[in-house]
Amino acid sequence: MQNSATPTHCPYCALQCGMNLTPQQDGGVAVVERPDFPVNRGALCGKGRTAPAVLASGVRLTSPLVRSGGALVPATWDEALDRVAEGLARTRTEHGPDACGVFGGGGLTNEKAYSLGKFARIVLGTSQIDYNGRFCMSSAAAAGIKAFGLDRGMPFPLEDIPRTGCVILVGSNLAETMPPALRFFTELRENGGTLVVIDPRRTKTAEQADLHLAPRPGTDLALALGLLHLVVAEGRVDEEYVRERTAGWEDARAAAMAHWPEYVERITGVSVPQLREAVRLFCEPEHAMVLTARGPEQQSKGTDTVGAWINLCLATGRAGRPLSGYGCLTGQGNGQGGREHGQKADQLPGYRKLDDPAARRHVAEVWGVDPDSLPGPGRSAYELLDALGSDIRALLLMASNPVVSAPRAAHIEQRIRSLDFLAVCDVVLSETAELADVVLPVTQWAEEMGTTTNLEGRVLLRRRAISPPEGIRSDLDVMHELATRLGVEKGFPTDPEEVFEELRRASAGGPADYSGITYRRLAEENGVFWPCPAVSATDEETKSAAEHPGTPRLFLDRFATPDGRARFVPVSHRAAAEEPDDEYPVLLTTGRVVAQYQSGAQTRRVDELNAAAPGPFVELHPRLAARLGAAEGDPLAVVSRRGRAVAPARITTGIRPDTVFMPFHWPGEGRANTLTNPALDPTSRMPEFKTCAVRVETVEL
Repeated sequence: MQNSATPTHCPYCALQCGMNLTPQQDGGVAVVERPDFPVNRGALCGKGRTAPAVLASGVRLTSPLVRSGGALVPATWDEALDRVAEGLARTRTEHGPDACGVFGGGGLTNEKAYSLGKFARIVLGTSQIDYNGRFCMSSAAAAGIKAFGLDRGMPFPLEDIPRTGCVILVGSNLAETMPPALRFFTELRENGGTLVVIDPRRTKTAEQADLHLAPRPGTDLALALGLLHLVVAEGRVDEEYVRERTAGWEDARAAAMAHWPEYVERITGVSVPQLREAVRLFCEPEHAMVLTARGPEQQSKGTDTVGAWINLCLATGRAGRPLSGYGCLTGQGNGQGGREHGQKADQLPGYRKLDDPAARRHVAEVWGVDPDSLPGPGRSAYELLDALGSDIRALLLMASNPVVSAPRAAHIEQRIRSLDFLAVCDVVLSETAELADVVLPVTQWAEEMGTTTNLEGRVLLRRRAISPPEGIRSDLDVMHELATRLGVEKGFPTDPEEVFEELRRASAGGPADYSGITYRRLAEENGVFWPCPAVSATDEETKSAAEHPGTPRLFLDRFATPDGRARFVPVSHRAAAEEPDDEYPVLLTTGRVVAQYQSGAQTRRVDELNAAAPGPFVELHPRLAARLGAAEGDPLAVVSRRGRAVAPARITTGIRPDTVFMPFHWPGEGRANTLTNPALDPTSRMPEFKTCAVRVETVEL
């Protein structure tokens, strides 16, 4: 047993809060504060405090499982790995490499995400790989690349927020999703700044705002355009900035001017005086920011919606300047790093594009393969899941639970059940793992080394505090063993630092350049912001002195476009993919609650968290409840064109009368994602989780 505390990071959201782990007599660990880490300064939410509960043997998987006689039964590692290798090899032989699919997760470390992308493309030779981070911030990423030439969720650190003059927070309830981050906004207001929150619900975050705008779900694009219209009409455009640092303003301006305030009020339900007040609060200070989250992004027009908010920042000179800019609040623990290093369908390590010949040559050289042997881009996440059982016959799945988390979830469950072969690597027996032919139990955050990249673009080092239980292996071990069984004996080391060293080389010169980052630096510096290129030096002393410091703040001198100018992208409002009608007259929106995380596969196994959030609910306005004849706690059925979910009523004036809300953490009859619409954004391929048409019915007991 170690005698001292081990500094590490929370396994949950993209804040990646710092924590210390201290050993306990029973062989486990306890969480204690780590005040030196600047993101949370020791503060933790209930999920972080209770994270060690999932390490317990009674909660986690402790043995490989294989399906026998219709049931999952314990097996040896050799038996389980042989079964996986045989299933993948048979599928590849009989149906071709693209019949093998790989689906990853935003909770995987950078080393695992990198290795998984390499495994798919070199060992299996398949193009069919994506990950659940596609459902997180792909729309913001696409819009950021269009406008700035580079996507890093936040181009500035969280510590800048209290020093700006105004923040417009769009579609984020961070008081429940990222509670330790709320203090940055509290400090903003204490310093005289203002907070504008845009959300159809009066959430705990909205209660902290100086101004809360409650638009109709699916109308964030019109709202942003209406604000930009007012910026132009009121003479608040920073003409010098637009002239010197941007391109494409005239077309974007013309598109915005078609969205006059009264028209936007009719679309969104936000009054013209509120629109004008939002513009005043945003434009009067010297510095201001816009931060978006899943609300505007998880729409079939999410890329355009984020683009409209970026246009607002550009027109007012708020991007690429100190204490100002546009940023995206990444959701998953390694949602940022997870897509930078190759588990996304169209990308190679270093955030390189898979269809770029120069990128293919660079990465192929690091991997020691012919560039022409690398497959091209594959299907996006939902499209990959929708193809299961037809074009894709076998699936290797790591750290994801699409039976609960995917849109149109009941349909995706049917597609998973139709597979010829399914192998799942996870720490618990999730609802998806229960359907597998083989389940491989893997190490958790406190039992392994590895890096993650938080929502600021800060690369962090997770440290091993305890040994895993006997018989538990890491995902890196799994990929090494499977690669060997499938004929690739080199290239898949099990030591995470060795993997990271290769990742550094593969990322060198790419948009997300990690080549100047080492485990030593991460341990000494509390993380390093990418891009951080390597610096050439002839001796260790000179090299240490010349190390690149990392880049906490992007775009201060130029944007990452060929000419250094940001790009306005003209966009116009369009309706959601599914609007209410006589049969489905109400809008559904979904989200999270403070005590649960994502699909709940881990947090639903923690007693303290279950006591705080024991199950799903339907949040609705008293006027809608009265029309239905529903009282608090009555069971309600929410029905869409895709399915039906049942949960107790929670009546509140904090939601629009035309809207209901359901959290998505639970399986069973309250599974909210049974209802959601898989309509995809044409650019990001993001499904429209945040709005669909439903009807609400009372349920006879």
